[in-house]
Amino acid sequence: MKKLIISLMAVALVSSLPVSAAEDKIPAKSLAELLQLVKDGKVVNSKLNSRRETEFVANKSRQQQSVRDAQKQQRDEEATSEKLENQFEKHEQDIAAQQEILAKRLGSLRELFGVLQQVSGDTQGVFEGSLISAEFPGRGKWLGEFAQSMGKSSKLASIEEIERLWFELQREMTESARISRFTARVIKLDGEEVQQEVIRVGTYNLISNGEYVTYDIQNQLIKELPKQPARRFVSSAADLQDATSGYTPFGLDPTRGQLLALQIQVPTLEERVHQGGTPGYVIITLGIIAALLSLERFVTLYITGARVNKQAENAGTPESNNPLGRVLAIYHDNKDVDSETLQLKLDEAILKEQPAINARIAFIKIISMVAPLLGLLGTVIGMIVTFQAITLFGTGDPKTMAGGISQALVTTVLGLTVAIPTVLLHSIVHARASTIMHILLEQSAGLIAEHSESQGK
Repeated sequence: MKKLIISLMAVALVSSLPVSAAEDKIPAKSLAELLQLVKDGKVVNSKLNSRRETEFVANKSRQQQSVRDAQKQQRDEEATSEKLENQFEKHEQDIAAQQEILAKRLGSLRELFGVLQQVSGDTQGVFEGSLISAEFPGRGKWLGEFAQSMGKSSKLASIEEIERLWFELQREMTESARISRFTARVIKLDGEEVQQEVIRVGTYNLISNGEYVTYDIQNQLIKELPKQPARRFVSSAADLQDATSGYTPFGLDPTRGQLLALQIQVPTLEERVHQGGTPGYVIITLGIIAALLSLERFVTLYITGARVNKQAENAGTPESNNPLGRVLAIYHDNKDVDSETLQLKLDEAILKEQPAINARIAFIKIISMVAPLLGLLGTVIGMIVTFQAITLFGTGDPKTMAGGISQALVTTVLGLTVAIPTVLLHSIVHARASTIMHILLEQSAGLIAEHSESQGK
């Protein structure tokens, strides 16, 4: 029981002591010492509470003073705000009165400034899209700033600004009729920037190093074209690059780049051939073979025909380097036989010569007939590709069908291009071969007639 009472008094003592004191061990060893400690703790707590009450009262006074100071500052700020509002209203009235006075004094000048603003705004777009800006950059920026400043009612154009606007308009008109040379940055296709000479032809074209270049309006840069137009236009650009005076023909683009862009998109002969695909390659290969065979046959038959004609003039001395000479040799070797036997021998000799004379001519004719059929085959394949594209992507974008249509048309053109000259070449070599065969038959018939006549005597 005694230990319980001591424990309770210790708890009460700890609760009444400060935190730091409560954390220390209680040195009481008896009830008397514990009672004394409790009394001392009450005294300490009483002093601490008194100090806290004093501080609270003092803080309350200071807080009340702070509240009064804040209320006073609020009243001062409200008075200042009301004063500024009155001053702002007065200034607005003064501005309105001054603007009215300004409007009366401007009179017709306001219309002039409105025209200046409109002209400068419209001219800015013209300058930014003009090739002359490649030589004189920065004009559009100044016009934009000038038009923006003119939009403010309080800003009036100065004499210098009006004169500069007139100067820029006059310079645009003057430069549009000149061919000018200047040095500028040119962006190559690989992204490299180089300083080189550029020739400006009015407001229509730019050329550099004998080739057409384009002006990127958005980035205000001169760039090389990914592909040049037809050779005749490039040659005229090179002539203009080298010219120093006089008259030089030049391919001018009056649409300021639109026709040039279309010319660049026109496929070259090589690109058109590639559009034909595999059928196109086969047709071209056959055409080359037919051309080579025709050339070989033409040269061979020309030489053979010349030798045959020479042999026909000298029939008494047969030569072995031509068909007629070999036929005459058979005649001279068989003069003692009868006419029927001689005719059979001569016919046999002519038949032996015929394959060499007509060699590969039939193959040329076959190519002339196969080429259009291959073109038709390519047309069918191209249409199949076109319909497959329509099935997959629909008809909304014509570019999806362009590949198949190009193949269909190009293969047809290639087939006819090969077939038409091949037919003509076949006709030429066939006619020359027929001429040689006709001479052989004619000479053979004459020899038989001469032999029959000599036997009849």
